[in-house]
Amino acid sequence: TGIGIAEEDFANLGKPFMQIQNDYTRRFEGTGLGLSLVKGLVALHEGTMSIESMPGEGTTVTISLPVNGP
Repeated sequence: TGIGIAEEDFANLGKPFMQIQNDYTRRFEGTGLGLSLVKGLVALHEGTMSIESMPGEGTTVTISLPVNGP
């Protein structure tokens, strides 16, 4: 969900304390740690994470974790 992420901002996704600057993020503050924490937890469990986004339409983050753990 959300407002979508421009392709040029994908490189910064998952970096600690990084936020994409736009009207939405200025109204709703955060630490910029959400995706960074998820990315780290997925890696610890040897899973995968993919992000699909279309500016103005929204974002889908898909996480897959192995059933039997790492």
